[in-house]
Amino acid sequence: MNKIVLITGATSGIGLGCARKFAENGDQLILTGRNEKRLEEIRHELEAKGTKVLILPFDVRDADKAKACIDSLPEEWQHIDVLVNNAGLALGLEPEYEGNVDEWATMIDTNIKGLLTMTRLVVPGMVARNSGHVINVGSVAGDAAYAGGNVYCATKAAVKALSDGLRIDVANTAIRVTNLKPGLVETNFSNIRFRGDTDRASNVYKGITPLTGDDIADVAVYAANAPAHVQIAEVLILATHQASGSVIVRK
Repeated sequence: MNKIVLITGATSGIGLGCARKFAENGDQLILTGRNEKRLEEIRHELEAKGTKVLILPFDVRDADKAKACIDSLPEEWQHIDVLVNNAGLALGLEPEYEGNVDEWATMIDTNIKGLLTMTRLVVPGMVARNSGHVINVGSVAGDAAYAGGNVYCATKAAVKALSDGLRIDVANTAIRVTNLKPGLVETNFSNIRFRGDTDRASNVYKGITPLTGDDIADVAVYAANAPAHVQIAEVLILATHQASGSVIVRK
C-alpha cells in the first residue's frame, strides 16, 4: 500500500537518497528543505518517474514556518504515514572549550529542536489514526563522543534519547519508531562541517569506501515496510572498515 512520506532535509545526502528510494517504492513524498530551487529540481525529477511530490521550503529551526506549512497541507496530503527526521548538520571540530557558540546553537536548533518540532507537528495525527512510523536519523556519534565531536555528538545522543522516549510514549499505539545511526557517509556533511573547505572534507573519506545516502535510505525503506508487528527500533550502519565513531582503518 502506498504511503505518504515526509522527509526533512531532502535536498541532498541521506534525505535525497530517502526521497529517491521511497519514490521507487511507490510512495508519495512531502519534501522539505531550505533550498526551494533544489526542491523544485528534485520534484521534477521524481514526478517524471510517476511519483506524486509536494515540496515545503522551510528551515526546521523556524518552528512557526514549519507549523504554518504543515497546517496548510491539502487534505489529500494530511495523513502522513512516515516521518523521516533527517535534517541535521555538524559544524567544526574544535575542542569544546574553543567552540563557536553560534555554531553550537545551529546544531542544537537543527538536530534536536528541529526534530522535536516536526515530531510535535506530525505525530499527533498518527496517534489519532493509530498508525504511522517515525524514522529519526541519528548517528554512530550518538553512541560515544570522538575527538572534536563534543556538541555534535551530544545532539545525536539526544536523538537516541528522544527516539527511545517517543517509542515509550506511543507503545500503546500501532506507531513505530526507528533510530538510524549511520557511520561514515559520503555526502556534503563534511563540506559543511569544514565550512566549505573541500580539500579537508575529501580527506575524511580517503583510504576507505564510505557509505552513501542510498545505503542509509535502503535501511529506512526496509524499516518502513517491515510487517506491522515488527518494529526496527535501532540500526547502526557502518562502512566495512569502520568499527566505531573513532576507529576507522584506511588502506
